[in-house]
Amino acid sequence: MNWQESAGRSPYPGARFNSNYPMPSSRAFCIAVLATVSVITGLAQTSPAPAPKRDLTGIWQPTGGTQGMGAQAMPGDGKPGHEPPYTPYGLELLKTHHATRGIYEVLTSQDNDPSHTCDPQGFPRQNLFELRATQFIQTPTQTVLLYTFDKIWRSVWTDGRELPKDPDPRWYGYSVGKWRDDSTFVIDTNGMDERTWIDNAGRPHTEELRTQEVFHRIDRDNMELSMTIDDPKVYSKPWTAINKMPFKLLPPGTDLQEMLCSPSEMAKYLNRHAGPGSTKS
Repeated sequence: MNWQESAGRSPYPGARFNSNYPMPSSRAFCIAVLATVSVITGLAQTSPAPAPKRDLTGIWQPTGGTQGMGAQAMPGDGKPGHEPPYTPYGLELLKTHHATRGIYEVLTSQDNDPSHTCDPQGFPRQNLFELRATQFIQTPTQTVLLYTFDKIWRSVWTDGRELPKDPDPRWYGYSVGKWRDDSTFVIDTNGMDERTWIDNAGRPHTEELRTQEVFHRIDRDNMELSMTIDDPKVYSKPWTAINKMPFKLLPPGTDLQEMLCSPSEMAKYLNRHAGPGSTKS
């Protein structure tokens, strides 16, 4: 007679065996353990790898970076909430910009987009039109961003310096960066040349423009970008141009295509589209 058959008595003093609930066999127990281990292993395999601390190094591909109608979070499509908060001066300045995209679009023959003569599109437009794969390189004193479109770079100083108080304007401004926490990198930029446009919808700015980019690395393979625009002469309050645009980390050996503004090719394009009978394309 085994202990399960001994009148409900357990071999352990003070314990009582309930014959209505027989003990599981060793085979069933092993199957249950293996199933549990399999579930845990599967969860571990599907969980994203954590982000390295204070590191954006790599080639990052954005989703929705083309932004042909204007800034991702403020496209020039005429929908409610998609118009920046202009000051009276800002509205007057906007009227001098004749864009081929947006609610105020004109024919190609009538536009005055400076990038259509192959002028540098500058910053922040570099983030707000044709934002393609971008490589981040970090050194002890700066973070360098290498852009696919126009094949240009930006230097973001991380050595603790402040932004210049009265900078000479530059196409891409002056940028400083710092880590807000182990996964969030913040870039402040000023000193942009007011000849550039903010985006493809022709939004204007002055030399008082200041931008802030927030790169948040979610895990090893995913990052998001948000960016705000602040120019008190043109806009009555800061506004969001990019809201959590997702980026995906590409393999380190990715070979990126070349995208440059060629004056000769631009001249052919304008001749084809800006002549009699041209369209808004």
